[in-house]
Amino acid sequence: MTDSSPADQPYDVTKVMAALPHRYPLLLVDRVERLTKDESIHAVKAVTMNEQFFQGHFPGRPIMPGVLIVEALAQAAGVLAVESLDLAGSDKLVYFMAIENAKFRAPVEPGVLLDLHVKFEQKRARVCKFSGEAKIGDKTACEVSFTAMIADAPN
Repeated sequence: MTDSSPADQPYDVTKVMAALPHRYPLLLVDRVERLTKDESIHAVKAVTMNEQFFQGHFPGRPIMPGVLIVEALAQAAGVLAVESLDLAGSDKLVYFMAIENAKFRAPVEPGVLLDLHVKFEQKRARVCKFSGEAKIGDKTACEVSFTAMIADAPN
């Protein structure tokens, strides 16, 4: 990080919660390691046995549901969009429009740090396209492309 602007600094969970409307148990980004406005984000989800979904997915072999891995990537993209489009405090939300080419390569089990790498593929004022990769160390757990729209929060 050569630039010392706030977006280039790591985010703790408090700053993540300031950027996203999500809260426990559905907040799936614990911190941001690096955010480069208009380009990319590297965020982290600490996957613990205390996650509610492990009670039923699956008893005896806990595995993080793929849809929640994609959601974690989307939340990281939400932080990237909020910072890049200066949406903080604007009453705008980032909503899924499409999920494409999701591939699940390895199970995500309790006790890992899930690295969430997301980059802009296309950025417009109201619609953004992203590519994302969730990794455990050097191993890819999930790859996905997705589209989101920026819209007013519901009343």
